[in-house]
Amino acid sequence: MSILAIDAGTTGVTAVVVTPDGGIAAKGYQEFAQHFPKPGWVEHAPEEIWQATLEACRDALHQVDRSEITGVGITNQRETIVLWDRETLGSPRRAIVWQDRRTADICTRLRDAGHEERVAELTGLRLDPYFSGTKLMWLAEHEPHTWALVESGRYAVGTVDSYLVARMTRGLHHVTDVSNACRTLLFDLTTGDWSDELCSLFGVPRDALPELVANWGELAVTDPRSFLDLSLPIAGIAGDQQSALFGQTCFDEGDSKCTYGTGSFILTNTGSTLKRSDAGLLSTAAWRSPSGEMTYALEGAIFVTGAAVQWLRDGLQIVGSAAETAAIAATVEDTEGVVFVPALTGLGAPDWDPHARGMIIGITRGTTRAHLVRATLEAIAFEVRDVLDTLPSCGAGLASLRVDGGASANDLLCQLQADQVGLAVERPKLVETTALGAAFLAGLGTGLWSSTDDLRETWQLDRRFEPSGDRPSADAAHARWRDAVARSKGWAAV
Repeated sequence: MSILAIDAGTTGVTAVVVTPDGGIAAKGYQEFAQHFPKPGWVEHAPEEIWQATLEACRDALHQVDRSEITGVGITNQRETIVLWDRETLGSPRRAIVWQDRRTADICTRLRDAGHEERVAELTGLRLDPYFSGTKLMWLAEHEPHTWALVESGRYAVGTVDSYLVARMTRGLHHVTDVSNACRTLLFDLTTGDWSDELCSLFGVPRDALPELVANWGELAVTDPRSFLDLSLPIAGIAGDQQSALFGQTCFDEGDSKCTYGTGSFILTNTGSTLKRSDAGLLSTAAWRSPSGEMTYALEGAIFVTGAAVQWLRDGLQIVGSAAETAAIAATVEDTEGVVFVPALTGLGAPDWDPHARGMIIGITRGTTRAHLVRATLEAIAFEVRDVLDTLPSCGAGLASLRVDGGASANDLLCQLQADQVGLAVERPKLVETTALGAAFLAGLGTGLWSSTDDLRETWQLDRRFEPSGDRPSADAAHARWRDAVARSKGWAAV
């Protein structure tokens, strides 16, 4: 018995087959295109996401006995918004991605009208282009013919998980879970349901939104004509960061993890208590059990970390792959004063400035690509420290930070992170914890695992990075970083 887990990320789709011991028996991966129609705009073609999903799953399934697969789990980039035709399942336009900044003016307008306090009270979020609600407002204002078909019921609205479930079930199911719903600005964290008040504020017809389901259980069934000749229960769904929290077995209040992906996301489990932050963190739903019990989290969302390394590779073309950045950065002892603020799509937590833009400062004639690569890795560590410094759990004595995601394989980054936050950084043997979380949820939903206690037994430590203890040096470097961040703010509004 095993689970097929689909991780539909920002730059590609990963499919893994997870065995009862928590191991990965097979893996497939397929990238899809990033579209940048205007500065600050980011879009994905839904059909390309779907085809990448099929290819990644096909690759993984070729490596195992398909008859052993007992269920499917899905995890996904969260705030990206997708429209599709309920009958044909085709999409009338490209998806607007979570990184997209086009709605900054809408956020300002809503803020100036006095709506932010109420929105924050209901959703735990803030008015920022990151979230889905303002993307839908933009569509209504700028593409009225498309929006008319949303209002008429012809087009469905959803996040990437909803879209994939619709494609996998031949349009029979239109569902999502609380971890995705709570990122739309349309979900009331207290009631655990869509909010009529928020739907009215953002102009979104509630009937266009997905049905809310638990994070595990038999949520839908795949149609073999649509999904690789497989008829399987879709038994687990979660947004990528909550899925990683689950995959890291952070089941107890105070447990924290950091995922290094396109961006980096730090989540702390706050249990059954909805906690709020006045320091730039987001209150969010972590997951909901089939019995209806809600688990919450505090989250620090950093928009660009791994994407900065991708920019070094694809934009500047000064590295050949992300894997070689540690070796390049290690050829210099420090950055010689170079600081890179990777605000390539604005700043997320804790600064929240959609008008900030990337900045490299401190360049001299002696600056080399090694200094810039090292500055990029340091920037990731600094950004994570900025968030951890605001987490209540740090003040309560957080003992360690569990890390995962592609960049966590970088030993130098993990050591820089430990030095900056002054905590041990623990990397598991399996860093694909986002996909693993989806598998764990689906496994609970199908009975492959009977409880979270069973799941804890599967977590294995790969390496523990201890902080060097040179706090004055770490603090001085961080102070210089904060000075650079201040200089990057508001640039696009000038």
